[in-house]
Amino acid sequence: MSSSPENPVPSTPSASDQVNWFRNSSPYINAHRGRTFVVLLGGEVLDTPRLPTLVHDLALLNALGVKLVLVHGARPQISQRLEAAGLESRFEHHTRITDSNALEAVMAAVGALRLKLEGLFSMGLANSPMHNAAIQLISGNFVIAKPVGVRNGFDYQHTGEVRRIEVDAIRQQMDAGNVVLLSPLGSSPTGELFNLNAEDVASTAAIALGADKMIVLGDGIRIEDSEQRLLRELSPQEAGRLLGEERFTDSAVERQLTAAYHAASNGVARAHLLDASEDGALLKELFTRDGCGTMVTRETYETLRGARIDDVGGILELLEPLEQNGVLVRRSRELLENEIQRFVIIERDGMVIACAALYPFAADHTGELACVAVHPHYRNSERGLQMLRYLERRAREQGLKTLFVLTTHTAHWFREQGFDPAGVEALPEQRQQLYNWQRNSKVFVKRL
Repeated sequence: MSSSPENPVPSTPSASDQVNWFRNSSPYINAHRGRTFVVLLGGEVLDTPRLPTLVHDLALLNALGVKLVLVHGARPQISQRLEAAGLESRFEHHTRITDSNALEAVMAAVGALRLKLEGLFSMGLANSPMHNAAIQLISGNFVIAKPVGVRNGFDYQHTGEVRRIEVDAIRQQMDAGNVVLLSPLGSSPTGELFNLNAEDVASTAAIALGADKMIVLGDGIRIEDSEQRLLRELSPQEAGRLLGEERFTDSAVERQLTAAYHAASNGVARAHLLDASEDGALLKELFTRDGCGTMVTRETYETLRGARIDDVGGILELLEPLEQNGVLVRRSRELLENEIQRFVIIERDGMVIACAALYPFAADHTGELACVAVHPHYRNSERGLQMLRYLERRAREQGLKTLFVLTTHTAHWFREQGFDPAGVEALPEQRQQLYNWQRNSKVFVKRL
């Protein structure tokens, strides 16, 4: 098999890499077990070659104890059937007007997609990831609908909205280990069928079920800032502002972000928007610390706070490589436990990724900034500066007039933050007595 820059052959991870990845994913495996995830597969994803791989990844979640509700879209498939029949697709405000002919296309498209997904979840070949999976994909009348009716002069006819989700029935299936499939087609108490917005089905189901996550897998979905950088995290308020700016030229992305905004604003802790064209996007998002998509969350994914005694292990793990390289002076666990109130940390999804400490010398109105460390994966950011600003405020609150630091490797960074070179004599007398002349650390002082 040949490779080229346009079509490179992916390298196979070594056994050690696979073992390390599996070990690092274990906290997430434990955290996700028994949780309820509502996963939306956009209709545009269902006709791509990646669909079988996505189903394999969903089967893996099920095997790891995640309770899954799968919602599928059908918009492009419905449009294709209407076009094949010589009928026009009519939309108002991104919502299809469903007349009787369109409803026939909806039922045909949804039925075909449902059978397609059932077939994929039934795979069990010995050389496939689905071997021995034995997953039951359950569908039924779990979504009760009502008509949209006439709005702004437009009669939406057989287009509907979600009236309610049959929560108890869905939970019974999930508790039995089954994956529940919801389609963008709902029935009313009068026996009528209505074409529904798949994003509305997913967000409403996630809210009604009290889901821990709603995950949207779209084709090419990417939420960017004004400089075209991927936005990793948004609050519901920030997502609402983006939607209000009407910046999205792709109506699918707008609908998907709206669904995430709706879910996160109504009790769903985290809503994830992922590009399904990226291989393994679902697993990367759920089982690695940084993920690969955009998360809309009411929670703070990364926090700067004072350290607690149960952070000692994480701080030691962060400091150890720097101590071995001689960048920092070695500190024992006992010393850290006794001085933990001096430390601040940045915690990212349960992991300590940065720390720093402030040791005040109140009689001299100064304080020592020490143990400034940032995890290698999170350097070249402003996390060190965030901690410095935080400790500067804390120092001022304690009546300190200056900060000093002793460093052997990072003099330039401290100079950039306003620290000036000084001699050992500038240190408090108590600190001068502890100065290690063998390390020959440089002294820098900053006025607050």
